[in-house]
Amino acid sequence: MKKVLLIIQREYLTRVRKRAFLVMTIAVPLLIAGMFKLIAYVAHDSEQVSKPQTVKVIDQSHLFEGKLKNAKNIQFIATNESLEKAKASLKENEDLSVLLISKDYVHKPVQFFSKKKPSMVLTGGVENQMNEIASNNTMLANHIDTALLNKAKKNKVSVNALEVTDAGEKDADVGASIGIGIACAILIYMSLFIYGAQVMRGVIEEKTSRIIEVIISSVKPFQLMIGKIIGVGLVGLTQFCAWIVLSAVVTKVIGANTSGGIMGALQTLQNLPFGYILFCFLFYFITGYLLYSALFAAVGSAVDSETETQQFMFPITMPLLFTYLLSVTVLFRAPDSPLAVWLSMIPFTAPVAMMIRVPFGGVPDWQLYLSMAMMVLGFLFTTYVASRIYRVGVLMYGKKASFKELAKWFFYKE
Repeated sequence: MKKVLLIIQREYLTRVRKRAFLVMTIAVPLLIAGMFKLIAYVAHDSEQVSKPQTVKVIDQSHLFEGKLKNAKNIQFIATNESLEKAKASLKENEDLSVLLISKDYVHKPVQFFSKKKPSMVLTGGVENQMNEIASNNTMLANHIDTALLNKAKKNKVSVNALEVTDAGEKDADVGASIGIGIACAILIYMSLFIYGAQVMRGVIEEKTSRIIEVIISSVKPFQLMIGKIIGVGLVGLTQFCAWIVLSAVVTKVIGANTSGGIMGALQTLQNLPFGYILFCFLFYFITGYLLYSALFAAVGSAVDSETETQQFMFPITMPLLFTYLLSVTVLFRAPDSPLAVWLSMIPFTAPVAMMIRVPFGGVPDWQLYLSMAMMVLGFLFTTYVASRIYRVGVLMYGKKASFKELAKWFFYKE
């Protein structure tokens, strides 16, 4: 045990003392704060920086004449020019476009000509206006009172989602739950790769420099692997704790100068059970890191250079990548679906899948406890498998390993 603690101390201090650790610890919260400020600035000035667009309208149907409304950065000009003459004027002006509305605009698509590719905001705005005008024309042709219909459209229904708890009713904050869930899934996904790769690189460096031969003479391979994994894991925990504290401080400092929309979003996030979410995040980060870093360490011991790791990395990381892609596209829409439940139970996919579900607050206790128990058992199993490969691989040089070779190493006797 004493030898393992010495290895943990060595791995932890070696990485914490590096300048890159200090730079990343301080830079990440500042970058997040800068990102919020940039979003607020861009959202405020986006309309001011866009160039005004002039759209020449050739209306062969004569049903849209005088009905297209000018916007802040779009001006419509009716013209009787031929299409060829109007298109020729595009060569002289990049901010000019031509809109051709045919007589049979329903069956023949309306054409929009411009010298460069138009933005979706521009074409979408024109399309929305034309759809509304065409709809009104159809209603007038059928003697439908458009004024009454437009008045009825203004009566919009707004649904306010409320969560009923033992303490009473509270805002469900669905948007905030989605945001936190996806953010946690991304952080878990990235951190498992970053810190797991650090373990793998450390093993490869010590193996190629032959330092590991000296270390193995004093400690058992299993003790060395566990010490390295825990040491790098503590570095990750230290960095996460520093990010949480610094992010809270930076958010308070810039809060007074941040736009109301951004601060409103931050206030909404504060209504979530952060203690519960933080506990789950730390648990799944630690257990997920321990599970995957053991496999990363086994891969590092089996190769002589980082370029040889590719054949082993994809099968190991595929479950994590698969769950991450599902989480940011499908799972957040249905966090209690059978797919989400099963993925949150399997140790290789649970760290990402469960962190999508937790912010919604609807995870039954038995599912959470079962998932946590499976994570612990998964870590113990992968550590056992990895340690048997590691003990042989760290002293194996000049031989290109394969999955068949790793299986042989697993069954070698002590």
